[in-house]
Amino acid sequence: MTVIHEVFAYLRVHDTAAAIVFYAQAFGARERFRLVEPSGRIGHAELQLGPAVLMLSDAFPEFGLVAPPGDRDIGASVHLHVDDCDALVRRATAAGASVLMPPTDQFYGERSARLRDPFGHTWLIGHAIEQVSPEEMQRRYTALFDH
Repeated sequence: MTVIHEVFAYLRVHDTAAAIVFYAQAFGARERFRLVEPSGRIGHAELQLGPAVLMLSDAFPEFGLVAPPGDRDIGASVHLHVDDCDALVRRATAAGASVLMPPTDQFYGERSARLRDPFGHTWLIGHAIEQVSPEEMQRRYTALFDH
């Protein structure tokens, strides 16, 4: 059996150079490196986000690699588990993110928010507020539908 060693989020955007600046301002990302083709398009960039690596590239529609349109959910998101959800949401919105759901205490024991970055990607930001067992989480989840 093949062993998986790591999982990376890999985002395509319409302007990777601007995205690198945004992710640094919004989330404290640090650029590791980038590969730039002669035309200026960035074919690959890596950012350090705490213990994780975020990979980025410009869109290459000629190869079927497109970036999100930016105005609607694309069915995927990146979740950042942080020390202070509210503070990171303030920082990200100051950098240009849009709040889709403000920081809210959730039934699963997290205070979380949902943002859309200027490049069309959705981010979940959260921090733990209590330890909740899977059974209690299910009980609370079921109760949401019992109204």
